[in-house]
Amino acid sequence: MKETLIFDLSREGRRGLCFGSPGVPEKPVGELLPERCLRSEPAALPELPESEVVRHFIRLSTFNYHVDKNMYPLGSCTMKYNPKINDLTSGLPGFTAMHPLQPEETSQGSLRLMYELSEMLAEIAGLDAVTLQPAAGAHGELTGILLIRKYHESQGSGRNKLLVVDSAHGTNPASAAIAGYEIVSVESNAEGRTDIDDLREKLDQDVAALMLTNPNTLGLFEKDIRTIEQLVHGNGSLLYMDGANMNALMGLTRPGDMGFDIVHYNLHKTFSAPHGGGGPGSGPVGVCRKLTPFLPVPVVEKLEQNGAGYYRLVTDRPQSIGRMMNFYGNFSVLVRAYTYIRMLGPEGVRRAAENAIINANYLLSRLVETFDLPYPRPVMHEFCLSGDRQKKQHGVKTLDMAKRLLDYGFHAPTVYFPLIVSEALMIEPTETETRETLDAFADALLSIADEAENSPELVFDAPVNTPVGRLDEAQASRKLDICCSGC
Repeated sequence: MKETLIFDLSREGRRGLCFGSPGVPEKPVGELLPERCLRSEPAALPELPESEVVRHFIRLSTFNYHVDKNMYPLGSCTMKYNPKINDLTSGLPGFTAMHPLQPEETSQGSLRLMYELSEMLAEIAGLDAVTLQPAAGAHGELTGILLIRKYHESQGSGRNKLLVVDSAHGTNPASAAIAGYEIVSVESNAEGRTDIDDLREKLDQDVAALMLTNPNTLGLFEKDIRTIEQLVHGNGSLLYMDGANMNALMGLTRPGDMGFDIVHYNLHKTFSAPHGGGGPGSGPVGVCRKLTPFLPVPVVEKLEQNGAGYYRLVTDRPQSIGRMMNFYGNFSVLVRAYTYIRMLGPEGVRRAAENAIINANYLLSRLVETFDLPYPRPVMHEFCLSGDRQKKQHGVKTLDMAKRLLDYGFHAPTVYFPLIVSEALMIEPTETETRETLDAFADALLSIADEAENSPELVFDAPVNTPVGRLDEAQASRKLDICCSGC
């Protein structure tokens, strides 16, 4: 179904609502605006009754895909359902009417929430302190890397390399490069985990840190993490964990106990604040004790005053890397994450991770006979299949199958990532999906695999049931080449 443009729905003389006289003297427009700002002709706005305007935009809204409509199987994105109570609490007047420059004495509730959230996040990760300032995961990465630089500077060291595993999210090397580091890639081994021998070979006195995702983007836990930790710390380097996959760990094991010095969290992923649509996100960073002096300012501290807690913002921290964002972070996201953790409690947080792992392994069991599994190991919260079989035998690429999924009413999983997997299909169901939804998604993928074998034209032409059809990718690619060569 397609929607007509609102200008084409317009009919001359139709109106929605006519306002009465404002009761103030009218002035010529020329007295209110400079001549250069006036139109030579009236704006050609569409003319419709209110009912048609409302119905037009409601129809458009139904074309959107969102987590309230169906599951998002995007691997490493952790697009879980967002409980509506999170929106309720973040919309409480005491929070929405707050001004970031209010005095501390009138901001105690918000300061307490930030302090308690940072304490809970620190406990979940097994670290000593957390800053809530960073606005997203990549921003948290940059913050963590600046903390790494500041630490080595305090030690009189000018280390200029960061090691990044080849299965890492692309933001890892990007954030490190923005911070001015030389990027050295560490290879994965035949099991899809960090190659210890390659790591050992590349560790030298110029290496500031190793950036590692655990579990990694294949959904595999780094079982040699203690060996990795000993090698990295034995070299005088720091160990950084990309916390994008914390949904598999929370309540089960703690990065700090594995030896990580720094972890960034994605509150808009693991802790169920809305994700996508351009934000806002939130990427707090947790650190071990030796890195706490360098955290961004301001820091929320708790004092005992008249037998009760009093919360204040502290900016006098001479070793701090400074501010990473105006004020104190994306506060409404912090409220949502706080609500999520308090509603679940410690046992619920653990069960969420367990259910995420169960869902991923169940879904994998439905699909593994039909699609290639490059690294056949038990997975954590996500897994990475390959569409190589369909491509080689029938000419149907992963991209074709991803587009066909749209016709079945599902968003596509992450495709062509991580780069170490050919024709990658990276799937993360999260803990919020029921078995019935998982079965429906698996049935859709299995049907598409059957179509690839017996009716490939259905897959090549997809999507056909969406408001926008398939793009001419060859033409789009040619235009992109022309644009890039011109740049």
